Amino acid sequence: MPNSGQRAWGGVFPLGSEPGSDLSGVTTPEQRLAMMWELALEAWELAGHALPTYDRASIPVRVRPLYPPADRLRG
Repeated sequence: MPNSGQRAWGGVFPLGSEPGSDLSGVTTPEQRLAMMWELALEAWELAGHALPTYDRASIPVRVRPLYPPADRLRG
């Protein structure tokens, strides 16, 4: 029997008849976001950390170039 979270996003499939990795054909974007959010909350809980409370403008990130600048390659 599906739990309340499974009923909320409609992602219950009989064993062996699960869809592939691309759920876009059987779920709405809202359902996929709900699934992701549930996983994110569980991951924070399993890591033993509180859910961050900072706003988007304060997110701690480091921007790094995918490739080094061309002048570094000429060493």
